[in-house]
Amino acid sequence: MIDLYTAPTPNGHKASCTLEALGLAYETHYVDIGAGEQKKPAFLALNPNGRIPAIVDRDNDNFAVFESGAIMIYLAEMTGKLMPSDAKGRSKVIQWLMFQMGGVGPMMGQANVFHRYFPEKIQPAIDRYQNECRRLFEVLDGHLADHEWLADDYSIADIANWCWVRTYKWSGVSVEGLDNLARWLQVMKNQPGMEKGIEVPFSLGNLLDDLDDTAAEKFKDSARNMLQK
Repeated sequence: MIDLYTAPTPNGHKASCTLEALGLAYETHYVDIGAGEQKKPAFLALNPNGRIPAIVDRDNDNFAVFESGAIMIYLAEMTGKLMPSDAKGRSKVIQWLMFQMGGVGPMMGQANVFHRYFPEKIQPAIDRYQNECRRLFEVLDGHLADHEWLADDYSIADIANWCWVRTYKWSGVSVEGLDNLARWLQVMKNQPGMEKGIEVPFSLGNLLDDLDDTAAEKFKDSARNMLQK
């Protein structure tokens, strides 16, 4: 049994979608990041960096794992699924996982900060991060032109990138003209466990699409508060 400590963010969804895809039993513990629960001693004992998600593997001496990518690798290797065992195949998956962790996630995160959360609009910063997001999307689109999946087969690399790229509207980034990326986004949405995984710890509904909704404003207020913690 896995204990999952998480919140409804792309990084949190990377863990929950992986757990769902692998069919693993887990118990969800919601961490209210807007209220700063990720900075309290109980959570810091699991992740000294004070960020979600984190897991505890009850069946492995209550072994704790933090960092979403590390969680995905741990779960894939534990089950022998969604990650090849040969060196070359494993490397391909990890390369695209690192692409998300080093590029897509940080750039979309910064686009969110400057486009959505900062009270003042700093247009050069908004342009910088949205343009870089678009460039990264174009890299994905180009690769997917002649690849069904990011690596040789469906893997945690696809899950990691999808959990972020699917939120492109919230980041204010266009995917117009990226037909290969659009195809992959739809195929990923239909993969077993994905729709259920993005409803953990609770569903945000259409919040990321209904950008003028009251719920979206509340979400932005919570995110602004989180930036101070």
